[in-house]
Amino acid sequence: QVELAESGGGSVQAGGTVTLSCQASGDTIGDSCVAWFRQAPGSTRERLAALSSIGAESKKGRFTVSRDTAKNTLSLQINNLQPDDTAIYYCAAARPRPCMNPPTNPGLWDYWGPGTQVTVSS
Repeated sequence: QVELAESGGGSVQAGGTVTLSCQASGDTIGDSCVAWFRQAPGSTRERLAALSSIGAESKKGRFTVSRDTAKNTLSLQINNLQPDDTAIYYCAAARPRPCMNPPTNPGLWDYWGPGTQVTVSS
């Protein structure tokens, strides 16, 4: 069983950069697919960036994901924040097993953090 906890959210000015962190406990996420999602009010949860179990990255534009295996953490850097980026941001992990294609469907992920709110003001 993996437990995830996000941190680093808050209020940010447009044009700024934020780095979110996700601390995993209970088991390692070093060999898992991992990802960041977000969900804005009235919208579905969308995947922003992901890493396969061998570290291959899939991402959208301004979102960069990284993993620190030694610390068992996952990070997300978002550049040039815009008001449309206002949302709750979630980290997700799959069960520890070989995973080459991180799913985009949020229903296919095994573990979720409670989320962290990012609010971008213009």
